[in-house]
Amino acid sequence: MTENAYPRLVIVTGLSGAGKTQAARCLEDLGFFCVDNLPPSLIPGLVDLLRQPAKNGKGIDKVALVMDIRGGQFFDDLEEALAYLDSRGIPYEILFLEAADEVLVRRYKETRRRHPLSSGGQILEGIIAERRRLEELRGRATKIIDTSELTPRQLKEQVAELFGDSRRQLKISIISFGYKYGIPLDADLVMDVRFLPNPYYNPALRPFTGHDRCVADFVMASPEAQEFIAKFAALLRFLIPQYQLEGKSHLVIAIGCTGGQHRSVTLANKLGEILRGDSYDVVVKHRDLIRYLSGGRR
Repeated sequence: MTENAYPRLVIVTGLSGAGKTQAARCLEDLGFFCVDNLPPSLIPGLVDLLRQPAKNGKGIDKVALVMDIRGGQFFDDLEEALAYLDSRGIPYEILFLEAADEVLVRRYKETRRRHPLSSGGQILEGIIAERRRLEELRGRATKIIDTSELTPRQLKEQVAELFGDSRRQLKISIISFGYKYGIPLDADLVMDVRFLPNPYYNPALRPFTGHDRCVADFVMASPEAQEFIAKFAALLRFLIPQYQLEGKSHLVIAIGCTGGQHRSVTLANKLGEILRGDSYDVVVKHRDLIRYLSGGRR
């Protein structure tokens, strides 16, 4: 975001029980800075604050504000806050979530929560009052989603389609590790590459790591390594879109050898290159390489 640009601003609102929390979580996965139940009177100050460049040079370029009748009397200030944004020419979008009365009643009964506007426990009475109160705001909405028939996954897909790049919303971490130090606890997929020829037993290669050309060439010269990386990449090209459809936002792939110095490092780097070539957002980490570099050699 440039110094004078405003961040993309999305105001998430709508009927209680319609899925605003789920939508906000999806926006957060898409890289939005999310604030829940912000008093509308604070919008002008927040927008001006976010416009300022950060100390590290990386400003916030996407903001989502969840505001609804939970704010009580503060929610009444929303119209004035929107008028301020209009007067300053600050662009914003309003995402309004709604659902049929009978669906909202059922959801409240399932969660055993009290509707913010219900009196004496009359859920439907509160829903009707809230719908009437939000009628004008709904008319200003740029995007409306009816969640009556949507599963959480389907809602996430719709939000991602509206506000994100579905190709890049899944972040992939590739981690090399040594089995002698244990499997990474947060791994989704674990691949054991100890079946490949081990550079450790070559005295000329032992001091080096998978980052070094001599080790990488040795590992990848193996026909088994070539076949493995081709087949594993093909498997991931099938799996990743399925994970995205399921709503997964972060995939952790762990590749392990004995010490986490040679084979796993080489193959993690190679796999990272392949997936980046497919335009995925990939970070490659080498968990146990620091043990070797700091003198903890096996």
